[in-house]
Amino acid sequence: MNVRRLIPTTAVAGAVALGIVSLSACAGTSDAADKGSSGKLDVVASFYPMQYLAEQIGGGHVAVDTLTKPGVEPHDLELKPKQIGALGEADVILYLKGIQPAVDDAIAQAGVKNTVDAATLTKLEAHGNEVGHEHGHEGEEHAAEEEGHDHGSEAGTDPHIWLDPVKYAEVAKGVGAALEKADPAHAADYQKNTDALVKKLGALNTEFETGLKNTATKTFITTHSAFGYLAERYGLEQEGITGIDPESEPSPARIKELQDIAKKDKVSTVFFETLASDKTAKTLAGDTGLTTDVLDPLEGITDKSKGDDYIEVMQSNLAALKKALGAK
Repeated sequence: MNVRRLIPTTAVAGAVALGIVSLSACAGTSDAADKGSSGKLDVVASFYPMQYLAEQIGGGHVAVDTLTKPGVEPHDLELKPKQIGALGEADVILYLKGIQPAVDDAIAQAGVKNTVDAATLTKLEAHGNEVGHEHGHEGEEHAAEEEGHDHGSEAGTDPHIWLDPVKYAEVAKGVGAALEKADPAHAADYQKNTDALVKKLGALNTEFETGLKNTATKTFITTHSAFGYLAERYGLEQEGITGIDPESEPSPARIKELQDIAKKDKVSTVFFETLASDKTAKTLAGDTGLTTDVLDPLEGITDKSKGDDYIEVMQSNLAALKKALGAK
């Protein structure tokens, strides 16, 4: 189970806007007549990993809006009524069910014919307590229950598929096929762009395989347990600070457990992310004599991101992992 900051059910169901990109512009450009004059397919993407696919594959034939403004934590996203209404005028909606409950509900109401759930384009897995592998995590199930929603299109599944370049490539192929279906006139271009992106993701996968093949340790500690697919793909062990709000201090019991894990597995680094506080990581690092660094879950690109797009940030993640794991 992937544990994030605890989100009350009332917050998910509320109507508080978090400065999201307004979709009102879609209302004037997404009906059949306007689409014909603009020549653009209006695509709404739920958050950055979906936006990147739409832009890379759609190229000049699409106009992409994203529901999640840079700097907004995607899991916390809520929508205004007018934004929910504007969703219904999109030509294509691309999202990942299970990441953003408020978005899932809005998309279900929108009734757009070309609605693509990326979770259906590859196989989701239930990493569950994999964040602690053989180590016991008391209280993890309780924390998951308090969280108030599931992370995944099915109970217990891990939705962070984009952090595995191989699975992300599978999703890319599905998105390409969806754009071809929605806009047959430009199918050849979508196919060409899909092939180019899949090739780039294949090269990225090779970089990770090569870079992480020989390391001093296979274990890394992270405040956000988003890297289960990545860890599984490259033979690593993810240790999440589970059951703890990222902006609060870890429990003494968990600190002791992670101290033991760090010593046993020769861990050097506690990773934190760009869209959440680094307080937890710094607290743990200070108590265990470890260093801190960024491992970006790539849920959004901001001026704090170590790279301008998916490929660059993933390469920065690889460099951070190689350093932390003692790559040879």
